[in-house]
Amino acid sequence: MDNRIRELRARHNLTQDDLARRVGVRRETIVFLEKGKYNPSLKLAWDIAKVLETSIEEVFIFEENLDQSG
Repeated sequence: MDNRIRELRARHNLTQDDLARRVGVRRETIVFLEKGKYNPSLKLAWDIAKVLETSIEEVFIFEENLDQSG
């Protein structure tokens, strides 16, 4: 799953630490999320989107396999 956390954080002038504190996680969690090495819980995704003043769909990009034949 890809995401736009870094980009949206920059728009709000938030550091990784700022965002982490606002959503109640460690900075390392934000680092792993931005690198795509961690998939958030629905609650964390919701909290991040709320802080970044957007929707979950705008923050997280879900790649779906469109080839469903077979």
